Amino acid sequence: MFSKVGQIMLYVNDQDEAVKFWTEKLGFSVIAEENNNQGFRWIEIAPTQGAETSLVLHNKDFVSKMSPGVNLETPSLMFYTETLEQLHSDLSDKKITVGEIVSMPSGRVFNFADHEENYFAVMEKR
Repeated sequence: MFSKVGQIMLYVNDQDEAVKFWTEKLGFSVIAEENNNQGFRWIEIAPTQGAETSLVLHNKDFVSKMSPGVNLETPSLMFYTETLEQLHSDLSDKKITVGEIVSMPSGRVFNFADHEENYFAVMEKR
């Protein structure tokens, strides 16, 4: 039986720019980093140190060469926040592309784009 989702792999074109986006603009923390100095490098990030689920940033080009069958598309991720309007405003102030706040049957939500124009969603959870 599965007990939880541990890590979500994000395949990015530029790992350093991805780390800067997620940490400097979104406030995530680097949890771990591995580098074998032969091209394989990954960076684990999370919204908080104790988060149950983290994101692992992998170099898309390297992974495509090492594992040609891996789906390198960006997963559709939904983040939660208790302060939807404040987060929307903060991301807008940081010049991040954000969508309008919309009401869905499950709650209010908006989307935002990372530096590579991948879109993610944020839902209000109180």
